[in-house]
Amino acid sequence: MHPDLDRGDLRILDLIQQQGHLSAAEVAERLGMSPSTCWRRVSRLEEQGVIRKRVALLDREKLGLSIMVFSHVKLSGHGRDALLRFEQAVRTHPEILECYTLMGETDFLLRIVCRDIKAYEAFFLDHLSRFPGMQSVNSSIAMAVIKETTALPVLP
Repeated sequence: MHPDLDRGDLRILDLIQQQGHLSAAEVAERLGMSPSTCWRRVSRLEEQGVIRKRVALLDREKLGLSIMVFSHVKLSGHGRDALLRFEQAVRTHPEILECYTLMGETDFLLRIVCRDIKAYEAFFLDHLSRFPGMQSVNSSIAMAVIKETTALPVLP
């Protein structure tokens, strides 16, 4: 844990990552703090970058994005420029929700969402397979979501 975070900070973080819509006054009330103390703590956590941003989490299936694909990508070159060009290509496609650099047999793991398998096929053929430095892609379609959370384990 961050050394400057105390139990009160952790309680705030736990609550607002579960219910990000709450105002500082509502957070203070639920945690038994004064609104001004809570507001100062939240502001400090934002300034320190502990709270990066607050967002609304959407249901991808209700938006018609029923396919989630995990793609393991291997590049043909591993120089700094090759990696940078690939990363820049990834950032231009909203279908790619997440991209991780990996150690091991593959270089990157992508989490991609699409309407259906035909839409993924089109995305793969028209975009992903043409990314700079692409050597191979091994994709798996998620059949079911067992656990999906954005909440970090901040409380012991």
